[in-house]
Amino acid sequence: MENSDYPLSEVPNSERKGLLSTSVVLLGFTFFTATMWAGGSLGSAFDFGELMLVILIGNLLLGAYAAALAYIACKSGLNSVLMGRFCFGEIGSKLSDFVLGFTQIGWYAWGTATIAVVLVKTTGMPESLEIPLMILFGMAFCITAMIGFKGLDLLSRFAVPAMMLFILISLYTGMVDVGGVSGLLGQSPSESMSFAAAITVVIGTFISGGTQATNWSRFAKTPKIAVIATLAAFFVGNGLMVLTGALGAMIYQQADIVDVMLAQGFVVLAVLMLFLNIWTTQDNTIYNFAVAGCNLLRTDKRKVVTVTGAAIGTVLAVGGMYNLLIPFLVLLGTFIPPIGGVIMADFWVNHKGKYPKLADVSLPAFNWIGLGGYVVGSAAAYFSPVLPPLVGVIVAALCYSILVKMPFASPAMDAAEG
Repeated sequence: MENSDYPLSEVPNSERKGLLSTSVVLLGFTFFTATMWAGGSLGSAFDFGELMLVILIGNLLLGAYAAALAYIACKSGLNSVLMGRFCFGEIGSKLSDFVLGFTQIGWYAWGTATIAVVLVKTTGMPESLEIPLMILFGMAFCITAMIGFKGLDLLSRFAVPAMMLFILISLYTGMVDVGGVSGLLGQSPSESMSFAAAITVVIGTFISGGTQATNWSRFAKTPKIAVIATLAAFFVGNGLMVLTGALGAMIYQQADIVDVMLAQGFVVLAVLMLFLNIWTTQDNTIYNFAVAGCNLLRTDKRKVVTVTGAAIGTVLAVGGMYNLLIPFLVLLGTFIPPIGGVIMADFWVNHKGKYPKLADVSLPAFNWIGLGGYVVGSAAAYFSPVLPPLVGVIVAALCYSILVKMPFASPAMDAAEG
């Protein structure tokens, strides 16, 4: 636990990881219960053919966005909050630190409460144990995050293959129960949803996570590894989660794989799936919070920030605030993607594909061009009738690219590059 995972600096080449390590950590992050619930809403609204098209297009767009940031992260060795210093300024970047960090602590509270509530319900334990279990899991799930990338890697190497096996067993059983492919094709939608709204649901499930996946893709040995690992997680992995939830809703009227497995009679596997699914997302989530918190406070004490965040998330869970947070967290999901749009434009347009070393550069307190691009992108996303996350990314990137070429932008950029 001596390695701080470089919360305030570039990851050196000596600490870079291969495809397996990078992939399993990112896959563990995207194996997320809430994604299955989102998939469940699609399974009730589309026939199988339309469903597969929605999942393919939505996750391809999500994967492309996350992979573009992964490439920049690997090239620079920086994560999104550190890249935020270049495009938002030393003080301005604290805005993105807060938005990214708050969403993660909120989801950590939700996950901590969820595992306690579901475990009590599944095993028949007395409800009085819910709060003690929240405290236990709230603090236990942060252990692998405290260790850092190595801890996440170690857990994911075991958990990801196990979860894949459980999902395949469940999907096979579901196909048998529904009467095979012909039975699945015969399922009729019971709800209605537009194609654009469905794509938005798929992208929105994890675009906030895609913005912060740079915390691990920056550890990749090469940009190729970073891109492949990220696509494996956000195109294939997230797509599998959406598909699993959709098929569960189609066949059993249950979107969560744990509920589906209980309906199929796999009680032990359901409990194991619950633990692994929640744990591999929880430790990644609190790791994200710690990284954002370290940049916000300009401290390299990542482990202390990790434990503090876990404690805050646990208090929110015990206090029952996790349910109140969900609508706000979903709303914040609209305002996070433009951060990625500004980062991409700043890297390619302003810095020509190469950042200077953080230690060698003097940055302004506020980069008003970056902040302006972010505000315009966020407004566009909030008011967009279709694909808000995608609109936010594109508008933020275009706005920044235009502003940075204006005559008044030159002095600010000279100051930004020291």
